[in-house]
Parts: sequence; structure tokens; C-alpha cells
Amino acid sequence: MQEVAIIGAGELGGMLAHLLARRASARSIRLIDEAGRAAEGQALDITQAGAIEGFATIVSGSTEIADAAGADVVVVADRRGVGEWAGDDGVVLLKRLARSAPDAFIVCAGPEQRQLIERGVGELDIPRARIIGSAPEALAAAARAIVALELDASPREVALSVIGVPPDRMVIGWEDATVAGWAMTRLVTEPVRRRLAQRIGALWPPGPFALASAASKVIDALAGHSQHVTICFVAPDQSSGARTRTAALPVRLGPSRLEVVLPPLGVAERVALDNAMQL
Repeated sequence: MQEVAIIGAGELGGMLAHLLARRASARSIRLIDEAGRAAEGQALDITQAGAIEGFATIVSGSTEIADAAGADVVVVADRRGVGEWAGDDGVVLLKRLARSAPDAFIVCAGPEQRQLIERGVGELDIPRARIIGSAPEALAAAARAIVALELDASPREVALSVIGVPPDRMVIGWEDATVAGWAMTRLVTEPVRRRLAQRIGALWPPGPFALASAASKVIDALAGHSQHVTICFVAPDQSSGARTRTAALPVRLGPSRLEVVLPPLGVAERVALDNAMQL
């Protein structure tokens, strides 16, 4: 991937820029924030860290949203001293990005940006395959860690999807979940699963570092560096005529590719997901 532009040099935006630079996820990273020289200062800090940590990614800062033009991926993060882009301000930003970076894939990295994705598709006609939210992957990772702790296993051994609309309408795919290849439903009783679900719901919204890690995983997938399925906010497909809302769903990403890959769900889980997605 040639270039990633990050809109917002707040805590999340700065962490993500540093993480992408360390992982060499793109040839260059442009950190953009209209507040003074915040982005330039963070970009300089990250560049100086490169000499110590051993990476050579080009990181620059800017105050102009138009400088996102030419980026392969634009990440909507958080503004310095203000917080994440959301609401009407977020919609105005998406409108500006649609003009300046019409071919870029847009990743909304904040936990409160689900409705921003929905409005971007519904009001600005941004294709649903060109804008997603990465925050649900952070929650799914936390869920895998909690389950691993409960079973004295490694999070890498846990396969578990957390979909729907967190935290109140999330659906945990227990029926398809596994630990080291063993079916979760054989290892964890129903009362324990209910207790774990309450703990997982309480973890929303995730913190900045988890959000940055989730966004970097999504960007790696978009660049073709990973074939892993990630959990992302995806705008509804209105082609069927059903009116539904943006929800967290498992997707397989790649260059010019977005494919929803729902796991097998039990009857109760299927009904819960349908209810979560209904307007």
C-alpha cells in the first residue's frame, strides 16, 4: 500500500500512525489535524522513534484535509482536544473526503462512528463497499481474551465472533465458537456464557490502543497482507428492500474487496441478530 491518511491527531490517531509506521503497513503515512501544529509534532516524534525502533516509513503532518487526496486508505480517527469525528461534523468531513479522495477506502476507527458510516452511505451515496468501521474488531479481540482467561487458554486458540450493535444489541456466536479446535458449547456451560457475555458488553467502548490495533489489522487486510476475517461495522445492503441498520459483521477484506461472511448461527442467535439490525 502506498499511502494512508489519518484524519485526526488525537490519542487514537497518533497511536495508529505510530503502529502503522512500525509495521510498515504503508510506504507513507500522513497525519492530518486542523488544530495548529499537532499533527506535525506527532509526525516528527514518530519519525524520530523510527531511528530507535528500526522502521523507515515516511510520516508527515498537515492541517489540510485536502492533503488526503491520493491516499489509498483514509482513516477517520479523533481530533486533538475534541474527540472522535461524529455527528454532523463527521458527515461534513466525509463530504469533503468524497471530493478530495474519491477513490480512497474509508475506515472509521472510533467506537461512536457507526451512525457516521450509515449517514455516509445513506446521505452522501458513498458505496457501502468503500466505508467500514474497525472498532468492533477491538471488542471481538477483548472477548477472545476474556474467554481464554476463563478456560486457561491462549487468545490465539479462541475463534469467536461478536456481531450486531454493541453493547446493548451485540450477538456472540457461541454456536460456531471454538477453543483449540474444540466446540465452545462443549467447554462452557450456558450460565458461564451468560456471565461472559455481560463482561464482554461492559468492555464497550474499547480504549485507544485496542482501537488503533483493530484499525491497523483492517488496513493490513485491505493491503492484501492478511486473509483473516475481521469484525467491522458495515452499512446495510438495501438492494433487498429491507430497512436495516449498520451493524458489526464478519468481513473478508482485500484490495477492492469487501465480503460479509456470517458464521453459522443458532436459531436464537439468528433472531437476536435480525432484531439488532432492524430499524
